Amino acid sequence: MQLIPSRSAAPLSSLALFLLLCCHMTSTLSQKSDSALAVVENTEGEVEVMDEGDEGDFEVVQPTEEWQTLKPGQAVPAGSHVRLNLQTGQREVRLGEEQLKYLDQEHRETEETSISPEELKRVMKKIKEDMKPESAEHQDSVASRFRPMEELKREMAELDLLVQTDDQIMRRLLEQFNSSSSTTEQRLSILLELEYLVHQVDNAQNLCSMGGLQLVVETLNSSDFRLQESSAFVLGSAVSSNPEVQVKAMEGGALQTLLTMLATDQPLWVKKKVLFAVASLLRNFPFAQRHFLSRGGLQVLSELFRGDRGGVLRTRIVTMLYDMISEKELISQAGLDPGLHASHQELLRQYSLVSLREGLLEEGWCSLIPELLDSTEHDFREKALRAMLALAPVCVDQYRSHSSLKASLLLLREQYQDMIQSQMILGEENEYFEEMMDLINALHVKLR
Repeated sequence: MQLIPSRSAAPLSSLALFLLLCCHMTSTLSQKSDSALAVVENTEGEVEVMDEGDEGDFEVVQPTEEWQTLKPGQAVPAGSHVRLNLQTGQREVRLGEEQLKYLDQEHRETEETSISPEELKRVMKKIKEDMKPESAEHQDSVASRFRPMEELKREMAELDLLVQTDDQIMRRLLEQFNSSSSTTEQRLSILLELEYLVHQVDNAQNLCSMGGLQLVVETLNSSDFRLQESSAFVLGSAVSSNPEVQVKAMEGGALQTLLTMLATDQPLWVKKKVLFAVASLLRNFPFAQRHFLSRGGLQVLSELFRGDRGGVLRTRIVTMLYDMISEKELISQAGLDPGLHASHQELLRQYSLVSLREGLLEEGWCSLIPELLDSTEHDFREKALRAMLALAPVCVDQYRSHSSLKASLLLLREQYQDMIQSQMILGEENEYFEEMMDLINALHVKLR
């Protein structure tokens, strides 16, 4: 409990005021209770009286926000604020600070969530107005902005007809391709779409089952160079990394047709796509590689290499040959493992029948490939160096007898050393040039 002296009381000394308060409280409270009182003066000059007695013997007053007189014999709940009005001599009580805070918070929350009667009437009126049926003109106006449901259903049904699987699309394309009314431009467009689809392994296999692959192989014999190029592009994409389609293409005579195209007079842009198809058909397929060698494939490539002075076909040919040599070497090295699976043993047996290096030696490739070192293109030089290293086991004697090979290697070494130093000065990457230096040095070691 707290006693607060009235501001308008006559001035008293602090000691006299303290004694007066103690005497008054003692005489008043002793009439009703034997409870102990604790009187404390706080920093604001107020006096707090703490009643430690049992409140069960008193009439408990419920305090409010306003001060109200506390009559003799009345008690207050814990936490209430009690003061002594020195003007009237009466004790007064109200809610304590913590209780006032709680009341203010509750009042604010009530105000935030409460709705006035006027607001409630306005909302109910708006709901009733919204529930009134709209006029016919208004309904027509709204309907004009939306399409009829039946029309939407018809269009959705038409769209469903256009949702086709890849198989359905390929069947439709093949039917259009075979149609006598299809023009060359339409067939070119169809081949372009097929090339996109056959990149997926399943689609390429399904194209075989539909007879589409055989149709593509037959189109290689077309008199139109554009159809030849496009069909070779489709064939190369279909057989790439797809053993099942590679087998079907070999059974359909694709390899012989492609070699014939390379051996005859064809535009450069056609032969580039034909080389792509040949490389895709031979990759990781020793059966096709053996037939390639037996049917004069290396001789066809050597003639093509000698006739290509621009180097565009040369680098493609050398890259294809290097890939074939490398994959056989990897298989042979893996064959040293005694715990190989039976399928790998069969693959190793098939590669043993491919005499690729010996065939390259016979066809003069040991002297043909070094010609690429004279190119100014780094890529051409790289392909030549790698192929020469791969052929070193059978070509080293011809490399040593080559009149200008050692001089070319020394010149290349000086050039790449200068390039590496220049790149280091500029603070730029020189890993590629360092790799070229490693190839040159490795080949130079082979020639000692």
